[in-house]
Amino acid sequence: ECNVDKLLDLRANINELAKFKKVNNEDLMICILDRERHNEEIEIIRSTGSRIKMIDDGDVSAVIASVMPNSGIDMYYGTGGAPEGVLAAAALQCIGGDIEGQLLFNNENEIKRAKNTGIEDLNKIYQLSDLAMGDIMFSATGVTDGTMLKGIKITKNYAETHSIVMRSKTGTIRHINGEHNFDIKQLEY
Repeated sequence: ECNVDKLLDLRANINELAKFKKVNNEDLMICILDRERHNEEIEIIRSTGSRIKMIDDGDVSAVIASVMPNSGIDMYYGTGGAPEGVLAAAALQCIGGDIEGQLLFNNENEIKRAKNTGIEDLNKIYQLSDLAMGDIMFSATGVTDGTMLKGIKITKNYAETHSIVMRSKTGTIRHINGEHNFDIKQLEY
């Protein structure tokens, strides 16, 4: 069953983004997880003329990439976990951007859990400041190559890591490339 309002909102959001960026819809790159649950949304995105980048994982980094210069991603759209939405909102508070989210429930147990945590309005549209506020520090290290971070590269004697650290108070973004020497620092399993 198709939620017509949701799909109209997606089309309207794409059109508004194109107006804001002063480009045609065809110039926009919309990123979305390659999941069967997104088939209707993918068709709507295609109907606007916008390009699509489908990813297998890394939805938090794709949200962040949508506001990073030169990432090639203009918007991220999709459904996913609430913790990932909060992580993405925290990063967006540090670097600018916007996010909207709504809790979607699969069963009565999930609704009960939400109510037990104090959520009263099950249909609320959460804005950026609802999801993350205050003096926020965000950090992430790539495990596999993604839209924002390089994954861990391991050789016989060392590992290379790529991390990002952001702070909302200053808007500072730091990329940290680490080299971890296994001759000195032993791996613990």
